[in-house]
Amino acid sequence: MRKRGAVRTVVSQGIRGLSLPDSHGSWSGLDADVARAVAAAALGDPEAVEWLPSDPAERLTWLVSGAADMAACNLSWVLSREAAHPVLFAGVTCYDGEGFLVRTEDLISCPEQLAGRRVATQAGTTTAGNLAAWFGARGLEVHPVAYASPAEALAGYADGTCSAYVLDRIALAGARATLPGPADHVVLETAISREPMALAVRDDDPAWFRVCRWVLQFLIAAENDVSEGGTPRASADLAGRQGPALGLDERWAHRVLDAVGTYADVYERNLGSSSGLNVTRGANSLWSAGGLHYPLPLH
Repeated sequence: MRKRGAVRTVVSQGIRGLSLPDSHGSWSGLDADVARAVAAAALGDPEAVEWLPSDPAERLTWLVSGAADMAACNLSWVLSREAAHPVLFAGVTCYDGEGFLVRTEDLISCPEQLAGRRVATQAGTTTAGNLAAWFGARGLEVHPVAYASPAEALAGYADGTCSAYVLDRIALAGARATLPGPADHVVLETAISREPMALAVRDDDPAWFRVCRWVLQFLIAAENDVSEGGTPRASADLAGRQGPALGLDERWAHRVLDAVGTYADVYERNLGSSSGLNVTRGANSLWSAGGLHYPLPLH
């Protein structure tokens, strides 16, 4: 990667808040910032990322084939993926669950009211299985309509072909914001699955796996240390001492802070009030605030 000058990163085809390009080809979102953090640590430049937008069915194919170095693309960490493919998940970037985007005028307040209706999904995801399990357990059925890309799935919902769009709830918040009248749509409170979105790499390079894992852990640990009275720079100094053992230098963690900040900064900028999406942190809060992010120690 250093010789090539870029970390080839699989991202979504465009999900606001996670990974989305602007008109100039500049990517933003939580997944995009994680990729920048890794590039800053490993290559010294947060913009040394080659973005590889992929549909869900091809995400692991690109990674396994060697065409990509890592995947940061709202990819859920599930046993079947790690067991069936030569990949490893380096850590959870965002906790989520699949939900439903529906029209306010339809007065749908719970998923059960969608029984018998068509719902838009993305091909190559776990959505169809999640729908079958959740509705089947209740003696109900919906009719998934699979689309190749997020844009096509959202269009299938927006034009009335489908009564709902089914996707991770955080991604739905971004999709809702792109519709002409966001207030005419609502994301239901109910989540029908657990979706720990994670950073993935191939399993043939333990050194690269460790770098990716500890960059992500540093983002979370730096926020945690601040909550305990420390400072991000002190955390970077502590993590930096281990840089040479990781194949990095002692300034790697400082470059991560300069590029994207702590996990709190990444979340707020892309999903919080600063983003306009106002997705509450919930499970993505630190463990000490009732969330699930529990950082590994840096010492």
